[in-house]
Amino acid sequence: MSRWKAIAFDLDDTLYPEKAFVLSGFQAVANWAEQHLNIPSQQGYAGLIQLFDQGVRGDTFNRWLAIHHLPHEDFTARLVAVYRDHIPTLDPFADAVNLLETLHGRYRLGIVSDGYLVVQRNKLAALQLGHYFDAVVFSDEWGREAWKPSVRPFVAVLEGLGVAADEAIYIGDNPAKDFLGARQVGMTTIWVKRPQGEYSSNCPPTDHHMPHFTIGSLSEVLTIIEET
Repeated sequence: MSRWKAIAFDLDDTLYPEKAFVLSGFQAVANWAEQHLNIPSQQGYAGLIQLFDQGVRGDTFNRWLAIHHLPHEDFTARLVAVYRDHIPTLDPFADAVNLLETLHGRYRLGIVSDGYLVVQRNKLAALQLGHYFDAVVFSDEWGREAWKPSVRPFVAVLEGLGVAADEAIYIGDNPAKDFLGARQVGMTTIWVKRPQGEYSSNCPPTDHHMPHFTIGSLSEVLTIIEET
């Protein structure tokens, strides 16, 4: 009999490609800008993608507005709201669906995810995966201080799943935050290091941030479950 009773997952870049949400949000922003700023949607969207592909993060809309000679003080907050509040179009990774289908009913399944609450809820709804999970924890329910690597969301998901930490696995993609808190509460951790993942080239900042296992796709999870 397996020692494991529960498997918990990160959401972004673990169960679906996070870039898909970014592109969906950029399209929503471009559509809004066409209506309100007279920037053709196709042109605006292409400009946002170009900035993203250049590695711009955090101040994308400020830079984009500057390119169009528009003051960020007037429009950035509105663009951020459009981006965060839009209803995205998302598809899960095929290996995620296959794994969830296999695990569902055999193990308790959970999610631990960071990000603004309304955004994460919209993502999970768009993915249509909610029925697989017995416990869903969005750390933003307690505010930014509870985001990973805080232990708080991991404690909450264990409580929601009704299992002890040494009976649970946590799977994520970001070595800077996904594994430290999970390890501190006693969970076993797996890094799904997808070739095109946003954090696939990053290294864990300390030994305490190291995952117990590293895999290239979720199709390898069953082997770990069966052999440990």
